[in-house]
Amino acid sequence: MAKCIRVPRSEAEKARRTVIDAGMLDLGYRIGSENGFILIPVKGDVDGYETAEAELRPQERHITDYREAVKGIPDGLRGSLPSSFDIVGDIIIMKFPDELVPYESNIGEALLEATPNIRAVFSDGGVKGEFRIRELNRIAGKGDAVTIHKENGVRLKTDPSVVYFNPRLSGERARVASLVRPGEVVIDMFAGVAPFGCVICRNSRADRVYSIDLNPECLPFAEENARLNKIDNLFPMTGDSTVIIKDLPPADRIVMNLPQMADAFLPDALAHIKPEGTVHMHMVLERDEVEDYKKSITDRMAEKGFAIRIESCIELKNYSPTKGVYVFDIRPARSDVLGP
Repeated sequence: MAKCIRVPRSEAEKARRTVIDAGMLDLGYRIGSENGFILIPVKGDVDGYETAEAELRPQERHITDYREAVKGIPDGLRGSLPSSFDIVGDIIIMKFPDELVPYESNIGEALLEATPNIRAVFSDGGVKGEFRIRELNRIAGKGDAVTIHKENGVRLKTDPSVVYFNPRLSGERARVASLVRPGEVVIDMFAGVAPFGCVICRNSRADRVYSIDLNPECLPFAEENARLNKIDNLFPMTGDSTVIIKDLPPADRIVMNLPQMADAFLPDALAHIKPEGTVHMHMVLERDEVEDYKKSITDRMAEKGFAIRIESCIELKNYSPTKGVYVFDIRPARSDVLGP
């Protein structure tokens, strides 16, 4: 037997809305009918309505919000449950506030229950070291962090525990690919497993894309991703991009996804960009300092002999309550760009 309210059919929609707004709709049962009345299952008393017991059909419901499935944590901590996490291929990566660390495995099991096609859940200890590697610990499921991530029509093999990979940049990768004109030469100076390169090669008619990363673990993944996507104009490389870039053809477009310090390498990119080319530079900035930064970076580059024009500045994602990750589309301000 299920607890319900019994209302005339003509009043059913109003009553249903009242029950939903009160958070009292019992989703474990289906709404029923009886002799011209509608039976709405409820979890408790609803103001203005009398409750009764009735035979209602159970309703199977797949939980889509993991927070509804978490068991074994104090009610006082439920408000601290993270509202977002990263899905990379068939794994989930989640950052935990300190107070939830003792309940990681409970939360991991709830994530597996609520998220289809997920094999394992990892806690995120943060990005560390010059290679920007995440410190991952499996808290639920099985297997390691090697996975194949799908986006923008490509498959990307990666292991976030040994190489840098950010699934939240899929939109930016698509945007850059849409800007690439036929025959362009593109250089990605901090490429990871070549997600920018693969998306550009598969979604544009670039002549060639050079994907460079200092981390030697990236090279086999980037090469495998070229094979997975049947790409023959992607050239993965390992080493210091400021050195390697000097031996590459002048670029129509340069990607600089190193948001903590990309501007330190901007002179190297500007020295290698064609007069009509574009540099896509990522930076972490305080939101209230973005306008000042635009003037600052323009002045700093002028001191080094590079006149630049900032065509656009877009916030790509949240970094903290006061900071965002921005991409600056930067072009030479004149055709006779001077070197430093």
